[in-house]
Amino acid sequence: QQGIGRPSVYHAVVVIFLEFFAWGLLTTPMLTVLHETFSHHTFLMNGLIQGVKGFLSFFSAPLIGALSDAWGRRSFLLLTVFFTCVPIPLMRISPWWYFAMISVSGIFSVTFSVIFAYVADVTQEHERITAYGLVSATFAASLVTSPAIGAYLSARYGDDLVVLVATLVAVVDICFILLAVPESLPEKMRPASWGASISWEQADPFASLKKVRKDSTVLPICITVFLSYLPEAGQYSSFFLYLRQIIGFGSASIAAFIAVVGILSIIAQTVFLSILMRSIGNKNTVLLGLGFQILQLAWYGFGSQSWMMWAAGAIAAMSSITFPAISALVSRNAESDQQGVVQGIITGIRGLCNGLGPALYGFIFFLFHVELNELPPDQTSGKKAMQDPSDERAIIPGPPFLVGACVVLLAFLVALFIPEHSKASSTRKHSNSISSTLSNSQDRSSEEDIEPLLQDSSV
Repeated sequence: QQGIGRPSVYHAVVVIFLEFFAWGLLTTPMLTVLHETFSHHTFLMNGLIQGVKGFLSFFSAPLIGALSDAWGRRSFLLLTVFFTCVPIPLMRISPWWYFAMISVSGIFSVTFSVIFAYVADVTQEHERITAYGLVSATFAASLVTSPAIGAYLSARYGDDLVVLVATLVAVVDICFILLAVPESLPEKMRPASWGASISWEQADPFASLKKVRKDSTVLPICITVFLSYLPEAGQYSSFFLYLRQIIGFGSASIAAFIAVVGILSIIAQTVFLSILMRSIGNKNTVLLGLGFQILQLAWYGFGSQSWMMWAAGAIAAMSSITFPAISALVSRNAESDQQGVVQGIITGIRGLCNGLGPALYGFIFFLFHVELNELPPDQTSGKKAMQDPSDERAIIPGPPFLVGACVVLLAFLVALFIPEHSKASSTRKHSNSISSTLSNSQDRSSEEDIEPLLQDSSV
């Protein structure tokens, strides 16, 4: 057997950490290269690049997942990490090829889905939520630390060294998979031949979305996820570029902003989430998170000074409780044998938003003529220009964020109609015999007491 030791969660943790640490290092150089390459329509091109990548990931994730079920995880871990990291050295060689490769690499930028399948192979069911939490926490830790390191190296030694270090980290990750990661999928679970057929239903990215219409309970939850994550995906794609070029943040300030908001988000999802779930309930926690998201997006939209961004960032950390709370709500509103299906639906909707959100934000920036080349290079004069009454952006500096706040307001209104508890499950219980009803209710009550999704609140 290839690899070191038995397959374990720690193999998956190392792979995820190295991949996202490499990309986190490039936060500062990527903003610079993006502005230099597309000086006239920076936000629009950034939105299109990230949008194409997101759409390709959405379409390819089910197929790669199905193929990994048949042929093993290790080879697809190697494939996804390699093609995700291929664009890194191209940043200093050819920026045009770099951005083209980023778009195309979306086909293979689904490392997380393969990693979660790897973790599922090597853990028992009762250990799985904790293992997923460890993987997600490692992902968050890599993005909290690496942008600050990349900003320091860039300021001290230049962008070339940062790109070199990121490339070396990516090479180490690929070598680790080749030499140290064992195959997790048991031989008996694989088909007899490599020519085993994959059904279209397994590879259809819209298959899970079609099932939403059949469940009136899950439908409002899915609409809420779509309307709340669409602005969030667009915000992630352009926000750091917006902070640097429009608000006037330096590289060190952006790195500090990422670290502080990341740490506050972890605290919100571990400490505050559990308190709120116990005190005000699952549905009200979702509504509170959506309220925080509306407030932070509106603040980003009207804010024109750095202290406003920091204040809105603290609110954004509190809004991060929304998705874990929705995941728990989905779990409560689904039968025990349907947990994987409904969680897969939510993941599919988020993947779709990763394509639509960046394109939407880039297009709105373009419509409102928010272009980097219109701002003077001096940060002070840039701020004065924004405060000039003759400038449209003096009233609304960030139009996409304000549009995003309106979209999340719609999500809030839809979430009001989400039932707190599933009526379907109680109906099905009554259809069984008295003895089976008693045993099922005891099992379900113990499951609800444990609430395994809440243990994964670090996501």
